[in-house]
Amino acid sequence: MNRLLLLLLFSPFAAAAQSVDPGAIDAVFSEYVGTDRPGCTLGVGLGDDIIVERAWGMADLEHDVINTPSTILEPGSVSKQFTAAAVILLALDGSLSLDDDVRTHIPELPDYGDTITVRHLIHHTSGLRDWGAVAAIGGWPRTSRAHTHMHALDIIARQTALNYRPGEYYSYTNTGYTLQVILVERVSGMSFQEFSRDRIFQPLGMTRTEWRDDFTRVVRDRAVAYRPAGNGEYRMLMPFEDVHGNGGLLTTVGDLLRFTRSLDTASLGGPRFVEEMHRQGVLNNGRVISYAGGLVEGARRGIRMVSHSGATAGYRGYLARFPDRGLSVAVMCNTASANAGRLALEVADLFLGDSEAALERAEVRPELRLSPERLEALAGPFVVARNGSLLQIESVPDGLRVRGDVLVSITGTRFTDGSSTLEFLDEGHAYLADADQDTLRLTRTEAYAPTPEDLEEFAGEYHSAEAEVTFWVSVEDGALIVRDRYGQGGAPPPLYPDTFGRSGIRSWRFLRDSRDRVTGFSLYDSRVWDLRFERVE
Repeated sequence: MNRLLLLLLFSPFAAAAQSVDPGAIDAVFSEYVGTDRPGCTLGVGLGDDIIVERAWGMADLEHDVINTPSTILEPGSVSKQFTAAAVILLALDGSLSLDDDVRTHIPELPDYGDTITVRHLIHHTSGLRDWGAVAAIGGWPRTSRAHTHMHALDIIARQTALNYRPGEYYSYTNTGYTLQVILVERVSGMSFQEFSRDRIFQPLGMTRTEWRDDFTRVVRDRAVAYRPAGNGEYRMLMPFEDVHGNGGLLTTVGDLLRFTRSLDTASLGGPRFVEEMHRQGVLNNGRVISYAGGLVEGARRGIRMVSHSGATAGYRGYLARFPDRGLSVAVMCNTASANAGRLALEVADLFLGDSEAALERAEVRPELRLSPERLEALAGPFVVARNGSLLQIESVPDGLRVRGDVLVSITGTRFTDGSSTLEFLDEGHAYLADADQDTLRLTRTEAYAPTPEDLEEFAGEYHSAEAEVTFWVSVEDGALIVRDRYGQGGAPPPLYPDTFGRSGIRSWRFLRDSRDRVTGFSLYDSRVWDLRFERVE
């Protein structure tokens, strides 16, 4: 028995953790109790021991199969840490370097003029567009077509531009993890399934874990994924695709706990492996981000927490580890309505108890009180330069409200809540630095209410070779309508001049030439920035 485990077992925290009332755990999952609904599985680890394994709800509603702790589900993007682990193991073998140009191993990628490294893929700082988001723009969102790695690579290789220069920003993209799987296979000469089995799953005793690299393969004890359909009914929502690495891990809560425990004990790969798994990304400006090797560094109740969430089709997952307490919590659910992260953290709180008080944000008082007129003059709609989204800044009695938080005045142009900071360069331009010190450049815009006559100049046919899709824009009943080749579409509302859509979800910004003629549009999605469409007619 190692020293850490002895300390854990005989510490006040360990004693308190062992005494958590099972009824309190059941209460967290109360809405998933019953034979008429899908549910969740839970595992709690303390030191080297799994002290809780529970399950609620049904694994298969058609065949009356209940969920058990041994039920196999998918934890979505929780899978990413396993993919990063495979790449890091190869790096420690000397088979590749994390600073390699990705094109050295995957020459199909276009040359964007800046080097994209393996580290960029791991940390979501590559600038690569999310292949699934591009597929959705083309009319085939995830779960609607049996995507393969070949199909994903084809989409990735068609992109003529990045969202941003590599290392400039953090932007979550499944593309980086799909490419890592292809990289592992090419460098190791093995399938990703074989490499993962030989180097990760078998060494850790993860006997119930594999990748969904063939969605037609029969997997014993697998739960079916569902989505609520209203009136207490459910519809199946399965990930019928072979793409994996960004997700697609088939596993149990017990096996997830075995892996996350190895990141405390260094039983897999040794100390250098653990160090690389926890190495956080660094942007070009030197800022350290919270994302590491498929892991997110953070805190809960003032206690260090390493975690990741996940969602694939109707599956939901969350894995959290508290290294200073030797505690880990794994939750997987087979219904799209479940918030696995909330459930896992509520369980974690039962074990963390009052061992350390939750950190409260210190109250920040204004150092300079501005008049309501001055606050109103600073407020208004602003465009986020990097992705074209709209940010509304509102005046309130004590300052300015941004994304629901009230920032108070420190100077006549600088506002903060102790976490985020908003600074105006002038009344038309500002910078917003969030809690993670990611800085957004903002430009003031204006309210936009185009007339039907104004809308007519946007009507026409627009094509993107990168997404292999054509959109038709028309004006119907005084509204702008955007439809694809399947007749699907809708009426995106006006956001700001020449721009329509729903900010942060999808927007269309029409482009003009020097003669003010509309020549195309730039499409912005949450994971695809500035995808260009040319006007055909």
